Amino acid sequence: MFKAKKHAPPQKRIDCLIGAGTVVRGDVIFTGGLRIDGQIQGNVTTHNGEAGTLVVSEQARVDGEITVSHVVVNGAVNGPITANDFLELQSKAKVVGDVEYRTLEMHLGAVIQGKLSHAEPGMASVVELKRASAE
Repeated sequence: MFKAKKHAPPQKRIDCLIGAGTVVRGDVIFTGGLRIDGQIQGNVTTHNGEAGTLVVSEQARVDGEITVSHVVVNGAVNGPITANDFLELQSKAKVVGDVEYRTLEMHLGAVIQGKLSHAEPGMASVVELKRASAE
């Protein structure tokens, strides 16, 4: 009767490359797979929230928010990351910002300066408790 929602598998190929020495100022919206070897000053997301793969290489830098289903980081990210399915932080990754993930793989040497939040579909990630007032 009820079927579990299947998640799209990670993109196995890279459709687009932002090369070393390239600086993009503005938001980047892509489909499929994107590898960044240069620098982006803006937000990075997939078209209409579709499944996609983002690779931030060792020499790359992203100054902005990342919202992609599958993310692999080995460079610098200054901004929050939302990985709806999978996040891999390789050994040279440096993230300054909050990180939300469903599945996390973190290598020795990766650094996060922010809050880690596990997001499971259908579950509230933050619960606020209030004291009962004494009357």
